[in-house]
Amino acid sequence: MIPSSGITWLRVSARYVNVVRRSHSSSTPFAKRPSIAPKPCINIKHIRENPEIYTQTCIDRNYIQQKDHPRRIIQLFDEWRNLQRDARNLRQLRNEIRTELAQPNNVADSQSDAEVRDRDALLAEAKRFKEEYSKIESQEAGLNDEIECLATDLPNLTSIATPIGKEPRVLGYINEAPDSTGLNVSRNHVYIGNAYDLLDFTGAATTSGWGWYYLKNEGALLEQALIHYALDVAMKYGFLVVSPPSVVYSHIAGACGFQPRDRGGEQQSYVIAQSERRAAEETRTEGKPEMTMAGTAEIPFAGMKANTTMDEIELPLHIVGASRCYRAEAGARGLDTKGLYRVHEFTKVEMFAWTMKEREQAAFNAMLAVQKEILESLGLYCRILEMPSTDLGASAMRKIDIEAFFPSRQGKDDGWGEVTSVSICTDYQTRRLNTRVKPDSSKRVDGESKAEAEVKTRSDFPSTVNGTAVAVPRVLAALIEKGWDVTHERIEIPQVLWPWMHGITHIRKKSG
Repeated sequence: MIPSSGITWLRVSARYVNVVRRSHSSSTPFAKRPSIAPKPCINIKHIRENPEIYTQTCIDRNYIQQKDHPRRIIQLFDEWRNLQRDARNLRQLRNEIRTELAQPNNVADSQSDAEVRDRDALLAEAKRFKEEYSKIESQEAGLNDEIECLATDLPNLTSIATPIGKEPRVLGYINEAPDSTGLNVSRNHVYIGNAYDLLDFTGAATTSGWGWYYLKNEGALLEQALIHYALDVAMKYGFLVVSPPSVVYSHIAGACGFQPRDRGGEQQSYVIAQSERRAAEETRTEGKPEMTMAGTAEIPFAGMKANTTMDEIELPLHIVGASRCYRAEAGARGLDTKGLYRVHEFTKVEMFAWTMKEREQAAFNAMLAVQKEILESLGLYCRILEMPSTDLGASAMRKIDIEAFFPSRQGKDDGWGEVTSVSICTDYQTRRLNTRVKPDSSKRVDGESKAEAEVKTRSDFPSTVNGTAVAVPRVLAALIEKGWDVTHERIEIPQVLWPWMHGITHIRKKSG
């Protein structure tokens, strides 16, 4: 419990007088969480005991607005403890009044007028105590809400493997660097795709606006081939296939670390608008919570186990699935966003896992192995990067990106562009989604007491790991640029995709 004002009372001749009123800081208002939303269970004690670690994490990640949250949480907790003390004092005094009122001389019919007045005064004081106690409870709830919101707003802690700052660390390469002959910026997937009738940006701009596209002919077949091939590889590693929804509650996206706007205020997500009438109705009643179009299947995958408790024997649980993804931020027009590189809607095959803490690195390595196998077999020249602290999202403790080489992007980042990423999120998402795991009770060791065994069987929060198997537009763009054979005027298709290409092994210009 926690207050905004506390009360200290003195008993004087069976009367109770309010002698001190302490002033507490007022709580900051926060958006109300829908009643159906999972209740977060953040480890606030760890934040209070290690404020400097969380503050430094915010600084390292450039979460400047959050860097004072740990200090503020400690201040609010001190106020909460003061209110707890006030509440205990009120309960004690109220019990004393009840005891005194229960005395025979306070209930006898022969009471004098003075005794009746004294009894009435006690009843009045008891009523006042009840009102003050209700105020304290309300203040405690406000402080608890503010502490929870501040704690929820903090990013995850950072792995010791993560470089601090803005520069990634190169871990290795996939495939050999291409021959520099002919690698000029004219080798552009937009030009090639239009010339071979694979892409249509003009029609999409008329239909949907800038940042959308049509895939046509072999381009559409290549999308399906990439999806099937990525699923095949992931299934070989033991992933179970799940087809997720693409529309989620906004509070589920928020619990996963995705906010409608980024730290610079740029719109990140598409929120489904409501009519003015319905919005007004739902302001008066709780109504249906806000809906968001998911930017990645990571969100609905994580939400699939919200408010549930899994058995440890079920873990690790690895799933993979294809979905349409929606990103509001396609960026300003330029080399970084040209063509398929950054779009508003795309197909992505995503991997996701729930695992015990001690197995999260194994899940991380498995996803990285899937990514390497896919990109290597597609023949793309790639580099593997340990991403720096400023590039980590709120939920990730550690992130590795794989970037492919795009000849058309040599004027930007030396031609490199991200095609996959894999992240360890520890229990950041599961604590915010109330996803728990019940440890395996059969693991009791010799000599372990019953009490120790019971502690081990209490539910805990599993770790989550997520990774891209294939993001279709970027990989497709890289394949078009790499596979373009200028001499023979055709685009070579990687052999691993042939089973889904209906006998097409290379793409030629359409006649007529």
